[in-house]
Parts: sequence; structure tokens; C-alpha cells
Amino acid sequence: MDTQAGQDARRWLAEAGVTQVGDDAWTDGDSPERQLTTNDVAHSWAGQAFTDERLDLAGQLGLAFGLLDLLDDYWVTCEIRFADRGPGGPLPSDALWDGYRRRLEAPETADAVTYSLWADWFEDRDTCETAFAEVLGRDAGRLRTDSPEPLLRRARRVLECSGPVPWAVKESAYAIAARLPALHAALFAGLLGSHRDVYGDLDPSAASALLTGLSLPADTAHLAELRAALTTGHSAAG
Repeated sequence: MDTQAGQDARRWLAEAGVTQVGDDAWTDGDSPERQLTTNDVAHSWAGQAFTDERLDLAGQLGLAFGLLDLLDDYWVTCEIRFADRGPGGPLPSDALWDGYRRRLEAPETADAVTYSLWADWFEDRDTCETAFAEVLGRDAGRLRTDSPEPLLRRARRVLECSGPVPWAVKESAYAIAARLPALHAALFAGLLGSHRDVYGDLDPSAASALLTGLSLPADTAHLAELRAALTTGHSAAG
């Protein structure tokens, strides 16, 4: 994603001798003959953003988000989480979650961000409630058929990866999404994940009622499976 933060991160890497020479090819000034992948750069440098003493914690976080924009690599989100949960944390909450929201709303793909939410923030019972509230829950009441596309895009992405979020935390947002046909496919993905994910969580009766009201193509993959599972009262894969 081409952002000012990403451009700043590129300059920061260049100061350290790390430059891009291809789509997935970088070189390091210390070993210019050795080619690095984007993932190599993420593993070597994302954590270093939080050791740059020229920046305060908010500035370090901004740099890390710039590296995420530039590299589009999940490992950058891991380093952000390590910094937040580690001895130097927590990170400034407003800046942390604003960074997530902005990237969830952007037209560009947000796979690293949604995977981070699903596998890290939502599966962890210490962080799932706050994380879900920050990326969707607190804004769910603003969802309308005529809501701005960036908000709807964020809602879709969060719903799709929300399977591990405890049912009591997400039920209200799910109920609101069920009233908006534009979110039905994403809500179905959330319900399916709530059933199938190892850490998925749902209430079978409430989930079945939501599923019944969704406008979905009859040949939607796994639709019959989910209907049958909820009818028999299966709450989650685990």
C-alpha cells in the first residue's frame, strides 16, 4: 500500500542500507551480493523499528505501520503485537487501533492485518474483547445501508475473521450486520468460522436465527453444513 508512512519506512530502511531491487527482492548494504525477500526484511527490521531511540513510542509504532504498508508482511504485525504486549508496552492505544482501522478500510488488500486479528488478537482471550471493540464493535451502531464504503469494507473484513471472538462480545455486531444485505456474505463467513475454527465460539440457537435471515445464494459453500450443525446444537469446532 502506497502511503506516506510507507514512504517514510522505505527511507528509514535505505538509511540502514536496505533497498528494494525487485518485486520481492531487496539488498542489504552489509552484504550487497546477497538478495533478501520481503519476508527476510520484515523479520530483520520490523522489530528494529521499536529500538529507534530517535522516535518516541508513538513514532516507533508509526514507523512499524509504515513497514507494514511497504512490505505487506504478517510478521510486521507480530512485532507490533510483541511491542504492545512486551515489557516496553503497551503501545498508545489510540494510535494502535487507528492504524488497524485505517488499513482495514483501505481499498488495498489487508490480508496481513486480518490474519493478525484472527490468529493473534481474536484468539487471545486477554485481547479479543478490546480488539473486536476497537476494529468494529464500537462502530457497529453506525452501520447503515448508505454507510461510507470504507466503513462497510472494514466491517466485512472484521466479520470474516471474527470466528474466535466470544459470542457475547460479537453478538450485537452480528445482529446489526444481519440487517444489511451488503454484509450478509461476510457475516456468513464469520458464523462459519465461529463454528469451524479451533477457537471459534457461537451460540447455536442465536446463530441459527441469524443464519436463517441471511440472503445467500443456495449454492453457497458450506451453507448446508452450517445449517445442519447449528440445528444439532454444535457450538464450535473445539
